[in-house]
Amino acid sequence: MPGATPSAAGSRATAVIAIQPQLKQFAQEVEALGTVRANESVDITAKVADRVTAIHFREGQQVQKGQLLIELDSTEARADLAAAEAAYTDSRSQYNRSQELYQTRALSEAQLEQLQATLLANEARVAAARSRVNDRRIIAPFAGRVGLRNVSLGGLVNPGEVITTLDDLSVVKLDFSVPEVFLSSLQPGLSVQASSTAYPGETFEGRVASIDTRIDPTTRSVAIRALIDNDDKRLRPGMFMTLRLVRSEGLALMLPEQAIVPENDRHFVYVVDDGRARKREVALGRRRPGEVEILDGLTTEQHVIVEGTINVRDGTPVRVQEGDAAMLDGALPT
Repeated sequence: MPGATPSAAGSRATAVIAIQPQLKQFAQEVEALGTVRANESVDITAKVADRVTAIHFREGQQVQKGQLLIELDSTEARADLAAAEAAYTDSRSQYNRSQELYQTRALSEAQLEQLQATLLANEARVAAARSRVNDRRIIAPFAGRVGLRNVSLGGLVNPGEVITTLDDLSVVKLDFSVPEVFLSSLQPGLSVQASSTAYPGETFEGRVASIDTRIDPTTRSVAIRALIDNDDKRLRPGMFMTLRLVRSEGLALMLPEQAIVPENDRHFVYVVDDGRARKREVALGRRRPGEVEILDGLTTEQHVIVEGTINVRDGTPVRVQEGDAAMLDGALPT
């Protein structure tokens, strides 16, 4: 093996196992914590105060966009609408007759304009009255699942009072934050793998949909939103999830963790040089089970001691044995 000498192989040399660092595919992942939100979510409320006369949904029911959910008492509103429509019909008839009289010069232009203004005013009153009637018909603004019902038949509903909730759960949003140091490698479409304690052992796949335009000045992090298909409706708004954001894959110089010799906040390895162990400081990067990324301090040509480091010091003669290929299982050819 390169680096071994007859003197190093003598009886006083320490037996060690050494291997070469390997370039391996390493997915750049970021771990984070996120909160599930509905794709669309709204509190169903009333705009006016009135009694509930009809309820057209069941708790937990899937409803369609425009479906009628609640009817409030509209007796007075419908009476106002009928009066407004009658006034509009009368003013329209007067205006039509006045146009004939204007053609024969029996009616002045000022009088015709006055009748036209009355017609337009009554038309506006009809629209306002019809709007008040519609305010007493509460419909679903989008398709989704309604929540618990908070009103009863005959009960008085006040403006802003929550009648029920409506959530579109066909797709859920997963909101989370990552440190700004990762900003340059973030982009829509990146894969997200999320899990929840509610479903042990299951992983939910999603994609990054958008990245916030601002950095939080307090936490120095950026907010990200991912979308996850939720056809089975198992994920609910407010759920807490842990996730891994897969940024990209690339080659990394990898070494077994047992080769690292920590000293305070520094890290060292022993390389074999001319039959002796030589101490080298290295810079570490990301980790995964059993392996660590070497950012600086080593090359693929060097032989690093992975077993026997406890028995060597800088300059100790060593007798090198072949390293176990399983230590770097899956390594790429160099």
